[in-house]
Amino acid sequence: MADTAFRLRVTYGKTGRLRFLSHLEVARACERTIRRAGLEYAVTQGFNKRMKLAFGPALPVGTAGTAEVYDVWLKRFVAPDEVLDILRATTPAGLTPVRAHYVGEREASVAAAMTLADYEVVIGHPDRGPGRLAEALGDVVSSGALEIEHKGARKVYDLAVCLPEGARVREEDGRSVVSLTVRMGAQGSLRPDALVREALLRADMSEQPMSVTRTGLRPEEARA
Repeated sequence: MADTAFRLRVTYGKTGRLRFLSHLEVARACERTIRRAGLEYAVTQGFNKRMKLAFGPALPVGTAGTAEVYDVWLKRFVAPDEVLDILRATTPAGLTPVRAHYVGEREASVAAAMTLADYEVVIGHPDRGPGRLAEALGDVVSSGALEIEHKGARKVYDLAVCLPEGARVREEDGRSVVSLTVRMGAQGSLRPDALVREALLRADMSEQPMSVTRTGLRPEEARA
């Protein structure tokens, strides 16, 4: 790392009411937090200088996250635990940092490196239980493709590509929880709630997803 550029990677949550913030609003909130913390941050080059800050893949509005990531470049080294304590004291509760560590300057950006996203979708009190939902999800995945209409446009997702690990269903506190991993790339990424809604429709179940949470981001080689 260069003497005046220490790349700190911060993992944080996007929860509660703040899950309804847009990606741009989250970026602005984190930038304000860093400024309030008094950290000596590096700035970009060029005429319109800004804080040197880079975020991971955007979350859809309304989707929560428990392991979101951004990189901030600092002008001097500060121990990660010390930075974490400072940021926790200046960050809104719904965006609380949970980890911080330094990464090499040559390491790929989070957006480029993290191609797999883990999600959990909660469905409240399904009338036919998790078994029927699991069967319906299996039917959707085995069909090979899912067509989604969004804002007047139709897109077909190749499920063999989008879902490298399939989908799993478990019962928890009387609710069904769907766990799945979505591959992100140039083709975009499948919204997990869209897949679950299609399965509920095929199973003739009246419930709808109660919550969607991204629980992790990871590189392809980390896939189990």
